[in-house]
Amino acid sequence: MKKIALFFVSICLGVASYSQQLPQVTQFMINNYAVNPAVAGMYDYYQVKTTIRNQWVGITDAPRTTVLSIYGKKSERVGLGGLVFNDQTGPTSRIGGSASYTYSFPMTQSIKMSFALSGGFSQFKITKNGLEYKDKNDPFMQGGDVVRSTPDATFGFNMHGEKWYFGAAIPQLLSMNLNLIDDDFVRIYNTDDVESNGKLVQHIYVLGAYKHNFNPFWSIEPSLLLKSVKAAPLQADIGVKTTYDDRLWFGMDYRNNGEMAVLLGYSIHERYIIGYSYDIPSSDMSDNSSGSHEFMIGIRFLAASESEITR
Repeated sequence: MKKIALFFVSICLGVASYSQQLPQVTQFMINNYAVNPAVAGMYDYYQVKTTIRNQWVGITDAPRTTVLSIYGKKSERVGLGGLVFNDQTGPTSRIGGSASYTYSFPMTQSIKMSFALSGGFSQFKITKNGLEYKDKNDPFMQGGDVVRSTPDATFGFNMHGEKWYFGAAIPQLLSMNLNLIDDDFVRIYNTDDVESNGKLVQHIYVLGAYKHNFNPFWSIEPSLLLKSVKAAPLQADIGVKTTYDDRLWFGMDYRNNGEMAVLLGYSIHERYIIGYSYDIPSSDMSDNSSGSHEFMIGIRFLAASESEITR
């Protein structure tokens, strides 16, 4: 029974594998607010973006993620944003929401700095219904689902110029414990030697991108996302997005674990965005999974142009 309890602690959004505590997003260069709330200070308009991701298609109980974000500038120096998400992996799920405040100021005539702080909550759930286990009298399996809620916060900063930005964020800033196992269980079954509470550890995200225009029609935008967390190797995502006429874009993303993804998207009247990415399964996963699919839809609330006003 002790093994069953520890199994649930370890699978609760990857507490045993810290790199999996937060959802994976391939189109990070497009929905960048989901990585760093400080990017809200870069835009003179509000925008809404939704990301829907089905990871490792073909594997039972593989991760499924939905992220909805809204962000932009409220005034010259203040940006606001909000995010809600749902992440499900097998019998475990995590939902949450947050709101952010960003303050921006000029460092030079061409470079601005933004600092952001977001606060919210996360709710973790382990669904026991439908699980198979040998001992039906196992006390850990009695009762209803395990549900824990905890406050959460993220700090971020971002520097940006006309064609580039670079910043970092620290999600799960509070490093809260989920208290998945009560004190009596820990005392009786001697689980003091493990992280039985399911601690949420701080992550460090570093995000940057640069846009180069070849001519009035073609541009290329390389981007970099670094993820660092205790007890896990550094993960690096290197992306390249090529855009034609500010409408059609395509590109690739490479991770230092050998995974690759292709991206495709289209912008309609500079207001509506549709994006898709396909993660090519690695050689270790190809026998069991056909890859990962990610869809993104966005709306930019731009000021009306002169042609639209006089139309």
